[in-house]
Amino acid sequence: MSGGYELGKTSNGQFRFVLKAANNEPILVSEQYATREAAKNGIASVQVNSPLDERYERKVAKDGKPYFNLKAANHQIIGTSEQYSTEAAREKGIASVKSNGPTTLIKEQP
Repeated sequence: MSGGYELGKTSNGQFRFVLKAANNEPILVSEQYATREAAKNGIASVQVNSPLDERYERKVAKDGKPYFNLKAANHQIIGTSEQYSTEAAREKGIASVKSNGPTTLIKEQP
């Protein structure tokens, strides 16, 4: 089984998608979008940009935990990872997004 996207509405009426790995763990969470169509465009951007290593911005949170942002060609953040315990774990997360990001499987929530 491969990973896929879950697209749904947030509690404030905006839209957001989550890219999940094959084990159903979230590996990338989008920003919030005003419309479902805009969120679908965000998914399309992940599908295009996720295989490209130069699109990953490796960061460290204030508490010292590594995480990453996936950016589009225009340098806009498309999605953000969870915080990891180690840099090696962050690299595994990036590898998972590279592997699962191009999928066309989208599960839409009401």
